[in-house]
Amino acid sequence: MAANTTAPTVPMTEVDGHVVQATRLSNERVWQAVVKASFAIIAYVTPTGAPRSSGVVYATFERRLYVAVAPESWKAKHIATGGRVSVTVPVRRGGPLSLILPIPPATISFNGTATVHAAGWLRNSSVARHLAAFVPPERRNSAAIIEVVPDGEFLTYGLGVSLMEMRSPAVAQARVPV
Repeated sequence: MAANTTAPTVPMTEVDGHVVQATRLSNERVWQAVVKASFAIIAYVTPTGAPRSSGVVYATFERRLYVAVAPESWKAKHIATGGRVSVTVPVRRGGPLSLILPIPPATISFNGTATVHAAGWLRNSSVARHLAAFVPPERRNSAAIIEVVPDGEFLTYGLGVSLMEMRSPAVAQARVPV
């Protein structure tokens, strides 16, 4: 059988005295993982400068994340005053094995600009039909929507590498343009 000469070669690198394949993550692969997930940790700074983070459920559309929150929530109030956030998306790994063993998730982290849209915004937005399953009908008029536009780079850990390779930060880390 002839070798496939059109397949890209994956560069090799030495880490801790072992030769391993260097991770080659594409922007598309990272976005696929973000779209497939639905839970993230969003971090922001309060108006008094205190750091805060919250777990959120999100939906994606056109490479943006959308989070529905109560208009009077701390997230809505504090994010609206600063507009900058940091987001970390844990990516479950290990399949059924993760139900038995404590397998750490891979992570995708990025910075972004956040806009808090007032309650009712979704009703008149062009993204409404794409987020319909995400926001229950009874909350569509009352929920504020936080829209996060990622910028800069995705910082990943453990995405696209084996569980064994996750032990080596040099192999498990990657930076991918947003």
